[in-house]
Amino acid sequence: MALIAPSVLSANFLQLSADIKMINESAADWFHLDVMDGRFVPNISFGLPVIAAIKREANKTLDVHLMIEEPGKFAEEFKNAGADILSVHIEACPHLHRNLQQIKALGMKAGVAINPHTPVQQMFDVLHDIDVVCMMSVNPGFGGQKFIEYTLEKIKQLKAEIIRRGTQTLIEIDGGVTLANAATIIAAGADVLVAGNTVFSSPDPAETIQQLKNL
Repeated sequence: MALIAPSVLSANFLQLSADIKMINESAADWFHLDVMDGRFVPNISFGLPVIAAIKREANKTLDVHLMIEEPGKFAEEFKNAGADILSVHIEACPHLHRNLQQIKALGMKAGVAINPHTPVQQMFDVLHDIDVVCMMSVNPGFGGQKFIEYTLEKIKQLKAEIIRRGTQTLIEIDGGVTLANAATIIAAGADVLVAGNTVFSSPDPAETIQQLKNL
């Protein structure tokens, strides 16, 4: 059974407290929080104050996905804001091992996010240090995009290496996850599904989360 991480980026920010309450009371496992700086990706989302506010009301894991340049400069601040898992992009980290060690030393689980064009083989040598691989199945920066089908092959490649090395790394899929394709994504080897528009555009978001959880 996959973990479900609704993406707060798709929530209604005029009623964010109500949406947090809905996730708290639903079958969801994590809150997925996308932080964008307008430099690494062509969009700006939210930052530390919003995450700190969510932390005060959330009763589940805060899974923070940094789509920013130089993420090492801010790791401690995100820990202080309430991040439980902190994912940095491999493309933004020329010294990825150092970033992973920093995140772990701060007491968070360490995640590595990877863009659609980046081969999964680039992270194999540090796989034993990675708790979560956040595999982008759309181009990062905007919600509502269509799932890139080749991602399924990347999931299978990564899963095989995780098994071969005997690590406990989770594979998280972020982008274009729907009720129609979620079962196929899980079958390929995914452990965590990020769902934004699929959840928050639903007439019954909690029921949609439950349907994803039941797959």
